[in-house]
Amino acid sequence: MTNFTKNIGALTKRITLFLAVNLLVIVTVSLTLNLLGVAPYLTAKGIDYEALLVFCAIWGFAGSFISLALSRVMAKWMMGVKVLDPQRPGPAAYMRLVMRVEHYARVAGLPVTPEVGVYESPEPNAFATGPTKSRALVAVSTGLLDTMSDEEVDGVIAHEVAHIANGDMVTMTLVQGVINAFVMFFARIAAYVISQNVREEIRGAVNMGLTIAFDLMFSILGSVVVAAFSRYREFRADAGAAAIAGRQPMIAALEALRRHAARYEVPEAPEAVAALRISGRNGGLLRLFASHPPLEERIRRLRGAA
Repeated sequence: MTNFTKNIGALTKRITLFLAVNLLVIVTVSLTLNLLGVAPYLTAKGIDYEALLVFCAIWGFAGSFISLALSRVMAKWMMGVKVLDPQRPGPAAYMRLVMRVEHYARVAGLPVTPEVGVYESPEPNAFATGPTKSRALVAVSTGLLDTMSDEEVDGVIAHEVAHIANGDMVTMTLVQGVINAFVMFFARIAAYVISQNVREEIRGAVNMGLTIAFDLMFSILGSVVVAAFSRYREFRADAGAAAIAGRQPMIAALEALRRHAARYEVPEAPEAVAALRISGRNGGLLRLFASHPPLEERIRRLRGAA
């Protein structure tokens, strides 16, 4: 299969998934608003702030929780994850990977062992995703298995298991939902206030245009907050991995990622996956929007930890 065919296939998957998830969000939100009897927030007297808050909360959280609920399915489909069956013999490296996940899941106190998968990518990386601790997935790239030592792989697996044990999937969903709700709330208030100063015959169009503009602007600011919280959760996952596997394997894993970082481009991934990888891109002004702290800073913190 040529790279062109692969790219077309990946693009088709992304578009299909985007349309399906958004259709599901629209249907879910519409039904929820009808069932709750939420009235339109714009009235003849102005904004009904209570109705607006409920409206924004439902829209803000719906997309985040639907994405969370579908996160394992999306990750498997988008990343091409092959789930490993612990009951079926396979390559030694894959069986050892399953055993590592089982071991660290037990040490971390997870209720069940996460699904374990492998996806094709030359870039050494891994991610954890799933709606709950009992329905999680840990997946690693073939590049990671090919280039990292056993100790380094231990650090990577411990880090992803720590993400699950810390409940980071649900936490990041809640944070994103809160940001979404506030973005929508303040964008509509700002648009309404400004649109009251224009002629009545164009007020509706101006209000709609300003709402879209403020949604975009506030979303950019909100993404900075979400990224900052994601970086904080990465430090916590590093500390959690050090607690269940030891500091040295975690440091070794980060140093290995640093050695390989300049050689690979991080491929596109679903939002529910990208934030919970072990490594991500950051640099320059884009550092504010990076979901991961610099590898050097993570290593420094681990080495300085008591």
